[in-house]
Amino acid sequence: MPEEAVTTLRAELDRFERAEEGFALLEVFLEVARPRLGAVVLDPVGLRLPDEMTDDRALVQELIAGIEGEPRASGRVVERGFDMEDAQARWDYVRLAYSSNQATVWSARHRTTYFEVVGQHRATYWLPDSLKAEYFQALTARGWGVPDDWLAAVAKRPKPWWKRGGQ
Repeated sequence: MPEEAVTTLRAELDRFERAEEGFALLEVFLEVARPRLGAVVLDPVGLRLPDEMTDDRALVQELIAGIEGEPRASGRVVERGFDMEDAQARWDYVRLAYSSNQATVWSARHRTTYFEVVGQHRATYWLPDSLKAEYFQALTARGWGVPDDWLAAVAKRPKPWWKRGGQ
């Protein structure tokens, strides 16, 4: 069975009128995608509030301070997971993802990335057609507008596995 086409959607906070709009879009995504999600993780080292964040600054700074006070596991990979079944963990992740150097939402089945923040400034969704349709419908049902460039984005079929190498 061929893989679904995937749409790439830019989601940096500075592209929204208010950072909280970006947070709300990620919150809705995590609710909609929950049955399809694998690991939802971020790098807890060097967390800092994004300049664009206006609401909840004090609450998120408390979260950051709490995480910075946690003991660090010895090892090279630093990663903190979040349980998406827990509403508070989802709220925490949404705000901390944009405060992190690396935050990733993985799919359960194919170990592909659905959402990623890199360096606190670059954020991207990669959504298969079926999940994108469900997500956009949920946004509309909750009264959120889907960004125009997201609506205009064209889905692309993934390359067959034998062409994904170094080409």
